[in-house]
Order: sequence, then structure tokens, then C-alpha cells
Amino acid sequence: MHVHVVDGTYELFRQHFGATAGGTRTPGKFDATTGVLASTIQLLADGATHVGVASDHTIESFRNELFDGYKDGSGMPPELAMQIPIMEDALLALGVTVWPMTEFEADDALASAAAVANADKRVGKVLIVTPDKDLGQCVVGDRVVQYDRRKRLFVNEAGVIDKYGVGPTSIADWLALVGDASDGIPGLQGWGAKSTSLVLARYQHLEHIPDEAGRWDVVGLRGAAKLANTLATRRDEAMLYRTLATLVTDVEVGKVDDWRWNGPTSEFSAICERIGAQHLVDRTKRLDT
Repeated sequence: MHVHVVDGTYELFRQHFGATAGGTRTPGKFDATTGVLASTIQLLADGATHVGVASDHTIESFRNELFDGYKDGSGMPPELAMQIPIMEDALLALGVTVWPMTEFEADDALASAAAVANADKRVGKVLIVTPDKDLGQCVVGDRVVQYDRRKRLFVNEAGVIDKYGVGPTSIADWLALVGDASDGIPGLQGWGAKSTSLVLARYQHLEHIPDEAGRWDVVGLRGAAKLANTLATRRDEAMLYRTLATLVTDVEVGKVDDWRWNGPTSEFSAICERIGAQHLVDRTKRLDT
């Protein structure tokens, strides 16, 4: 059994901005939602049986209370924001499990679902369907992997190390130092991807990095004194940023059996008609449950 946990918010963005790429046309009111539905149906057609989709029902989360600069949804196009609850309803009508997040983020639901699935011995593989670097911290060997559908790319633990220079358990530390503009995490000045990878490859976590550069044992690192001084004077900030980047793994998402797809509900045809996607009704009739 393979389990697919999907970042619905990312999929909505992907469908919206994919439709507008090149500026050749203006997308319809529900085109992004229709795209997410079609993409999910294709996932089922390709053999997915246990599927859960996480969404940011509200963009703000508990992290906004911890840090004023954290992402707040102000940059989201209103025509996209209004589709989030419609996408959730459409996916539920399709018969897919949906985790609409309010206090937490979609990424937290994905991390929690991945943990639940990983603990289920019946599960052969867990696919976290998003390229978001935050989810790299959830990858486990070849069993829990990220799947970038656009690039058709699977990223296992070796892939995370190859990309970031550190393993999954150090990803939150890496993001704390380098920063993550998409989430509003500024990182520490001077700490670039290469230097951060070198230091964390040696020390794994922020609290293990000595304050004094003279105590560092990192081969090939340049500018150690400046980096050490920045970290020593701003360590509390870095620890806060790591908290922001660390995904919650105990959000209530149910159990693997709850996520099995058993076909669309009786409301699916009506919601497809509402969003102008009646053609998707026939596509679901050709799927095996």
C-alpha cells in the first residue's frame, strides 16, 4: 500500500500560475480548483488508493503569534484565496480526505499524516506530494519521500542530503540560518546555503555549534569568525526561526484506513456543475475504487 499526502495549497497555486504562465490568457473563476480536481483524479487514475489533501483554510497560523514577520497571506491573489474553501468542498465531494488547517498549516498536516503512515507497517511507501523544502525534514530513507509531480521527481533521504548538504533532521536548522523567503523567515546575515551546509554537516543542530570560531572543526569553510560572531549574538533569533521552520507532527489527521478513496459522493456532480467542470464527472466513472 502506498499513501499519498498532497499539499492542496501548493497545488492550487500551481494550477493558477500555470494557467497564467506567459500571460496568454486570463484564468476562469474556478480554473485553479478545476485543475486541482483534475490533477487529483489523475493521481487516482495512476493507482493511488489512500490519499489525503492538506490545505491552508486560513493562511495565518500559530506561527504568526511567535513572529510578526511570518507569512500572513497578504501576497495571495484574492481570486486564488476565494477558491480555497471551494477546492476543499470539491475534493470532499470527490471522496478524498481533506485536512483544512486553521491553527496549524497545511505543511503540519502533511508532516503529521506522513508520521502516521510511516508508523503503519502495512504501508510500503509514503509520498509527500509537494516540492516544498520544509517537508524535507519528514523524509525517511526510501520509505517516506517527497514527490514533485511537475518535475516527476522523487526525493528520498539521499536526495535531501544531495540537495541541502544535510540530512532531514537538520532541515529546520538549515532553514533557520539560511532563511525561507516564502515563509517570511529572514535567516541570519552572511549564512548562505554552502556555509550553512558545511557547518550543520559537522554539528547537525544549532545548539551544538560552538560560539567561538576557534572551536569549530569544519573543513573548507571560509569566513568562520564572522559567521560565528553573527550566530553568537543572534542565537536566540536563530532558535526562534528553527521553531518556525519545524513542522508539527501530532495534528489530528485520522488513520491510514480513513484515507482510502471509495469513489465520489453524491454531491460531486453538483459541485462540478457549479464550477463548470462537468467533464470531470465522466472521468471519475472510469476509475476503479
